[in-house]
Amino acid sequence: MVTTAALPPARTPTREESITAWALAARGGDTEATERFVRALHRDVRHYVTFLGADPQSADDLAQDTFLRALGSLHRFEGRSSARTWLLSIARRAVIDSIRHTSCRPRLADTDDWEGAAERVQPRGLPGFDDGIALGELLDTLPADRREAFVLTQLLGLPYAEAAAVSDCPIGTVRSRVARARTALIKWLDEAERAPAPRTAV
Repeated sequence: MVTTAALPPARTPTREESITAWALAARGGDTEATERFVRALHRDVRHYVTFLGADPQSADDLAQDTFLRALGSLHRFEGRSSARTWLLSIARRAVIDSIRHTSCRPRLADTDDWEGAAERVQPRGLPGFDDGIALGELLDTLPADRREAFVLTQLLGLPYAEAAAVSDCPIGTVRSRVARARTALIKWLDEAERAPAPRTAV
């Protein structure tokens, strides 16, 4: 007879395991699991599509499109990868499709101050707002492939193997892109710190 004291303590599932479990339960029609799945990953998806180049106004639409696509194809999700990796792959395709669609349409308006326009639609007065804008501007200077690798691994916390799966490239390529992105960001930050402060009129 096995006593309760002899049994090993139950292991608490990791966040990734919980999210994947919710996705699998949502596939079976569990509405509460669906809500948990969406809530757990909405912020990651929105950050990812924003850093891939989506403007602030379209980021919410792209995040919504990502979840609509994901929920529509949940029946094909089998849990072979984490649900977050699977969802970010869908988000990446949503961004690519959006860029292709936009490039085929004539531009109705143009502005020289697109950065100012983007900043004006951002929420003000939130903690870290200025830091977020500065980071966003720095990341925008990186080539798209390096920016994506850096965001996936350093901001969203994906392991390199999962980032490689999302980006559809070898893991060594992801490591190289992240290393180059870090080098460039550190160089630009050092240059910014050494730059003389602008003089103000007296």
